[in-house]
Amino acid sequence: MEQVPAYKNEHLSFEERAKDLVSRMTIREKASQMIHKSCAIPRLGIPSYNWWNESLHGVARAGVSTMFPQAIGMAATFDDQLINKVADVIATEGRAKHHEFARKNDRGIYKGLTFWAPNINIFRDPRWGRGHETYGEDPYLTGRLGVAYIKGLQGDDPKYMKAAACAKHYAVHSGPEDERHSFNAEVNMKDLYETYLPAFRDCVKEGQVESIMGAYNRVNGEPCCGSQTLLEQILRKDWGFQGHVVSDCWAIVDFHESHGVTSSKLESAAYALNNGCDLNCGSMYKYLVEAYEEGKITEETIDKAVTRLMMTRMKLGMFDDQEKVPYASIPYEVNDSPEHNQVALEVSKKSLVLLKNSNQTLPLNKEKMKNIAVIGPNADSRAALVGNYEGTASEYVTVLEGIREATKGKARVYYAEGCELYNKKKSALDQPKDRFVEAISAAERSDVVVMCLGLDATIEGEEMHESNTFGSGDKQNLDLPGLQQELLEAVYATGKPVILVHLSGSAMALNWADQHIPAIIQAWYPGAQGGRAIASVLFGEHNPSGKLPVTFYKSTEDLPDFRDYSMKNRTYRYFKNDTLYPFGYGLSYTSFSYEKTSESKASIIAGESISFTLKVKNTGEKDGEEVVQMYVKDVEASIDIPIRQLKGFKKVILAAGEEKEITLTLDPRDMALINDEGKRILEPGKFEVYIGGSQPDQRSLELTGMDVLTYVFEVTGQAKELTY
Repeated sequence: MEQVPAYKNEHLSFEERAKDLVSRMTIREKASQMIHKSCAIPRLGIPSYNWWNESLHGVARAGVSTMFPQAIGMAATFDDQLINKVADVIATEGRAKHHEFARKNDRGIYKGLTFWAPNINIFRDPRWGRGHETYGEDPYLTGRLGVAYIKGLQGDDPKYMKAAACAKHYAVHSGPEDERHSFNAEVNMKDLYETYLPAFRDCVKEGQVESIMGAYNRVNGEPCCGSQTLLEQILRKDWGFQGHVVSDCWAIVDFHESHGVTSSKLESAAYALNNGCDLNCGSMYKYLVEAYEEGKITEETIDKAVTRLMMTRMKLGMFDDQEKVPYASIPYEVNDSPEHNQVALEVSKKSLVLLKNSNQTLPLNKEKMKNIAVIGPNADSRAALVGNYEGTASEYVTVLEGIREATKGKARVYYAEGCELYNKKKSALDQPKDRFVEAISAAERSDVVVMCLGLDATIEGEEMHESNTFGSGDKQNLDLPGLQQELLEAVYATGKPVILVHLSGSAMALNWADQHIPAIIQAWYPGAQGGRAIASVLFGEHNPSGKLPVTFYKSTEDLPDFRDYSMKNRTYRYFKNDTLYPFGYGLSYTSFSYEKTSESKASIIAGESISFTLKVKNTGEKDGEEVVQMYVKDVEASIDIPIRQLKGFKKVILAAGEEKEITLTLDPRDMALINDEGKRILEPGKFEVYIGGSQPDQRSLELTGMDVLTYVFEVTGQAKELTY
């Protein structure tokens, strides 16, 4: 009887099986597995496989699936458990689609189980076009949500992964988009380890992410997809990463064409592989056989990479009896199910941030509304719901449609586009502002006006997007584009109450609106159910609970040069000037109070954790959710450190009048500072901790009318370096 080859023996470890499988391949066969479009090897029973799939906010580019809010909107929920649930739904639908496609022998692009998400880059500058793909500007929040997403996507089966996540783009990557193929991000060790690497570390060490994608740019002279420092030293040696590294798409071409670190395709392929990049999204690894023949790479190096890739496929159950793989039996019918779309609607609601609500303008009483005007280029825009790296929804509900649905049989809804998103006129024959009169007429006939302004992913996004209106996807400034500001002012001049629903993936300088418009909602790109979610907040069926994952500045004049990667005067952690709306800010239709239930320790020994117990009470008349935020500062630090840092948060659901006791804990790592050498040092001295519904800064207190709890404690003992 013929013995089962080791790689097919399901009782052996995946590593043993992968090594056996690779040992049976020729050099050409091995190289064929290292490009995103991997060839079949029939003699070994290996089907073709395309590694490229996307799932930033739902299964993308493979037909119909449930569409969640764009990542920046999900970050505004400050709810890691919710993000975990979203990722689980995405993995479920990804599995359902993958197996259905495979049964019909469709193994093309976007049909696999290796998803290139989440994007955990730090949104350090609001001008960056791709910032809406991220979880915002804070390393701690990004790390917590990244880990939650990865765990939800990869599942909790002890043997098999539900799907493979990929943390990207490693590292120090956030624009400028039009220079990304040649740009050298210069960053000091303090900023590298304090800002740009922590979320990646969390995703590797805690999230056990299966894959890491390198960025296009160089960091301190080394191209990220072939960086000895990033890939071999930090990722694999320091953090113990066990998965595989994939290049960004066609990034290895940049080594010789743009970065100038190599002089040929063959050299670029060898450079990337020798420095730790296992899988090439692109075609440069076609030259690996030739590089091997010329002695530029060894078979041992190839084997190491291909073994990692085969292990990923084995963890996904691709070589095993499908009846034994728990996720392989997920039926196609679960894709885009009503239950999943209900989750998407819930996330959309929780992503919305109430920025202003003078004199309780919101919620609106639809029983008293006879006429409502819905005006603006984003009022009936599907593009404004979606963001980028999106799938196809089976139903899109725009803001206009959501309001119509909510007020059916009660009010007449007038609609006017008012102006184009960014063009001054719709066609060559039109006069500028030719849609203004219609908008004003609609406003005049209405009890209230809902203005839907902002951006969409055609004008803030990735460099290769078909629209480069805003300079390859990046924003030149923070102003509303085109005629939008003029339209807003013209409608406001009618004297009718105006509510601004601002749809964008990034912070804008809404200075005039903040001064004049009574109610403002930041809606992000809220997903296919976005219109329904926005209507539910406008009419009080849902109480908003979102908080800003980014700082809203007054102007780019307050910011350093976009190309400067120093964190000085960037984000809430280092920004010295006044902000428009601070990180962590967001209003509710109810109010909350905080009370210390016991005093925390006055001192701890360096290396100990410390906990804070408090009561949060809903003091208003509506049920609501509060994001309890904990910020810390070492007030006696020996070097320049952030003004304050988020080091804990918890979403608390409270009925009107209800109170709950919660405990938040700081561990030694949360108290440590990063020195100029990039070392994490826990120094003795005095620390302050602030816990409340916002930051403790003056602007947040002014906007919320609420103070935060302050705790002071001392760390005693000797300074120590933390390596965990």
